[in-house]
Amino acid sequence: MSDKKAVVLVPGKINPRVLERLEGKVEIVAAPAGAEPVLPEGAAERVNAIAVSGAVNANWIDALPKLEIIANFGVGYDGVDAKHAATRGIVVTNTPDVLNDEVADTTIALLINTVRRLYQAETWLREGKWAGEGPFALSPFSLRGRKVGLFGMGRIGQEIAKRLEPFKVEISYHTRSKRDELSYTYYGSLKQMAEAVDTLICIVPGTPQTHKAINTEILTALGPEGIFINVGRGSSVDEDALLEALQSGALGAAGLDVFYAEPKVPETFLSLPNVSLLPHVASASVPTRNAMADLVADNILGWFRDGKVLTPVPETPVKG
Repeated sequence: MSDKKAVVLVPGKINPRVLERLEGKVEIVAAPAGAEPVLPEGAAERVNAIAVSGAVNANWIDALPKLEIIANFGVGYDGVDAKHAATRGIVVTNTPDVLNDEVADTTIALLINTVRRLYQAETWLREGKWAGEGPFALSPFSLRGRKVGLFGMGRIGQEIAKRLEPFKVEISYHTRSKRDELSYTYYGSLKQMAEAVDTLICIVPGTPQTHKAINTEILTALGPEGIFINVGRGSSVDEDALLEALQSGALGAAGLDVFYAEPKVPETFLSLPNVSLLPHVASASVPTRNAMADLVADNILGWFRDGKVLTPVPETPVKG
């Protein structure tokens, strides 16, 4: 590779550690995020790489004739048009594995919080109601004896399943194809699994195939004792159907870390007693985000040093 410093475009905000790792090794160009690129004069013809925590659509890709690599901050890269990038021979990377444990831990915490209503119980105490009005109400649900189905059984899904085993729950999963190396029960359809379980954890990426896959039919199949947890992508859920199921009692409770149009959250969610809500924080710890930032930087630096990357996405034209 050339000794000339690569020019790395950063649309919008990104974890500061990415910039710290790249400082002095590349030239960094900042630009506002958006559907259309708005770049400093003369920058478009010079940019070789993008480091992004957000979206890079075809408009951005086509505006940068010398673009070689897009390094995405996050394991999910549905905001990056990886297929279009591949048609131009542009490498796309993400940050898998380093966040698996954190997301899996948060999933279990969110599940327990949703089932046992721990946040509401703490609020009861903090507001002085324990002393003034008596004990907090018994939680209507328990994790004991539950049948848990995972929609998605990739790296994170498998970590969630491992953490569920000590709770002595039945574990099953639905993916496009059966994983022969796993001992958990496999269901060939999401509806089949929803009918068989009472707890559904969604950990699939945002794709056209998973868009609003969690709909009225699936939520109804879970039933009034059913618990729904989403730590994957908000786009996988029909939020109108979820709200209706929670309000009517067709579904028992839900725990959500992601939303369809985040950071905007439907107001109705905020007033429901049978919902636990988190602001997309499943991987949000300093150690994990630092590891993700390091992967972004290492992919960019490795590409311009050796012509290799650590974590290319499947659509990309090179392998790690």
